[in-house]
Amino acid sequence: MIRLRLSLELDYLVLSPTCDFVFNIHAAHTSRQTVREEALTLDPCQRAEVQLDPVHGSRFMRLHAAAGPLKVAYQATVDIRHHMEDPARIGEVPVSRLPVHVLPYVYPSRYCQSDRLLRLAFAEFGHLPPGYARVQAIRDWVHRRVAFQSSSTDSTTSALDTLVERVGVCRDFAHLMIALCRAMNIPARFATGIDYGADPALGPTDFHAYVEVYLGDRWYIFDPSGTAIPMGFVRFGTGRDAADAAFATIFGGVQSPPLPPRLRIEALTGEPDLALPVHCTQALSTDDGPPDRR
Repeated sequence: MIRLRLSLELDYLVLSPTCDFVFNIHAAHTSRQTVREEALTLDPCQRAEVQLDPVHGSRFMRLHAAAGPLKVAYQATVDIRHHMEDPARIGEVPVSRLPVHVLPYVYPSRYCQSDRLLRLAFAEFGHLPPGYARVQAIRDWVHRRVAFQSSSTDSTTSALDTLVERVGVCRDFAHLMIALCRAMNIPARFATGIDYGADPALGPTDFHAYVEVYLGDRWYIFDPSGTAIPMGFVRFGTGRDAADAAFATIFGGVQSPPLPPRLRIEALTGEPDLALPVHCTQALSTDDGPPDRR
């Protein structure tokens, strides 16, 4: 078990008379991620509604704000219990046997145009034996061919753009890997959160995007950007791509915040699992899988 403490602060200046926000900044409730304590502060103080997605465990906060400055602060202490498995024992699931709720993650989506990558995917990975190792090969292929560069892309950048430009941030690595997996009929989804253990040389702690792939009977974690330690990921949201899992969706006029998001995360002392190596040889999952497949 790993215990992590995180905090974040977001600042906005609402320009229109009123503005609606949908935030996905609360630590998700999953079978293997437990929120021990948390606190939310809004300035000015106002009513916010937090709703739980019962399928994924994501939590969405809806907020109706008046014109003027708005500050959102969230803190949480989270326990994570990873499921670990020998990669050699993890196989792919035929489309005919996928649970209904997994099917959307094998289809093309806005930022993951898997239908445009069929020929490339089968040329690069079609000869590999099905299973965890093939997904790892896709992850490694993306990691080798795309260079990480802060502020190199924007909210319109898709998997196809990243394939051409060969540069991006974590969400771009994730979109390209997801698209290639889906092109091979392997369900893959976009996950967001905050990560412990990133290289300080990459800059201040930021929101992180990574990939979860459905293999065997659960979702396994992959990080094609290679910028952090997968064991230190705290999940906020999941979706088909970034359109489903943005940390903030805004309906109204808002000025760019004077300060960027300020995020912090630390491991609490006395947690022996944090001594595990960065390149863990076992597959990691924070999802127990659907009840009908256990």
